Amino acid sequence: MKPIVIGILPQDKIRERALAIARGEHKPKPGEPKIWFTSMKSLAEVLSDDNRALIRVIAETRPGSISELAEATGRKPSNLSRTLKTMSRYGIVELQREKNHVRPVAKATEFRIVAA
Repeated sequence: MKPIVIGILPQDKIRERALAIARGEHKPKPGEPKIWFTSMKSLAEVLSDDNRALIRVIAETRPGSISELAEATGRKPSNLSRTLKTMSRYGIVELQREKNHVRPVAKATEFRIVAA
């Protein structure tokens, strides 16, 4: 599993970059961040010690559902669901819908932070 590169920029700079990419003025290079946060504080909330431990559990145990993950971690399914949805919005985990349940999949267990 390759590390995810995360960038930190103010919201207006993230927007400028996205617009430049859309206009074809900027072509992201390999190794540039694909996930952006507006501050170290917001990054720290999403990648807290508990959440990084959760990602490792997902990668190691490959649970078939959020309920299985709740049993493995001792956390409540509602709490896990909220946390996983936040991490999926950033592309850190993927929530795969399968019949009557949702299966969490870790996209990476290592992260490289690039702050401008």
